Amino acid sequence: MKERLISSVAAGALLVGVAVAPMSFAQQTTTPPAPAPETQTMEPAPATPPAADEQAQTPDTADTTTDMAAGDASYLTEQADNQISANTYIGQSVYNASDESIGEINDLIIEKEGGIAAAIVGVGGFLGIGEKNVAVPFDKITVADQPDSDDIKLTTMETADSLKAAPEFKTKSQLMAERNANQPVDTSTTSATGTTPAPAPAEPAPQQ
Repeated sequence: MKERLISSVAAGALLVGVAVAPMSFAQQTTTPPAPAPETQTMEPAPATPPAADEQAQTPDTADTTTDMAAGDASYLTEQADNQISANTYIGQSVYNASDESIGEINDLIIEKEGGIAAAIVGVGGFLGIGEKNVAVPFDKITVADQPDSDDIKLTTMETADSLKAAPEFKTKSQLMAERNANQPVDTSTTSATGTTPAPAPAEPAPQQ
């Protein structure tokens, strides 16, 4: 009797386990998985254009450069009354104390630091033939403005004879040309493959 009761209890427990197992399995299989959280991509915000007042406050580089150049006092904008162009000197006649033309300015020698050192005056000759250049110190030449004109008149205390007797002026290019022309030519070296003189032709035999 006791063994039959134990078997009945065991059988009942087995039936309960079998009945509960499908229910728990059904609950596990029918429960859908939780959806994965969606990821949202953030689009970059559009660039905000600068405000109108900020654009107005932005300086223009080209205008700034132009204003700086225009406001620089080191640039000359017009020729003053006490300034003379070099082209005005070139070709001008130089007069002596007797108001006689003693030569014509062919060039100006200008110091690197500024200022005119001398005026190159062509003296002597006729129509450029036989003329020589003389460097007259510029402090010996007086510049006078002509009334009601932009012309000038150049005078000096030098005379035609004193300028003719003065040493001739030579430019750097002239000096270099003379120096190169005066260099001796080295003719001592001969070619190693020199040619031997051809033999003299044989004299014809005397006729008998």
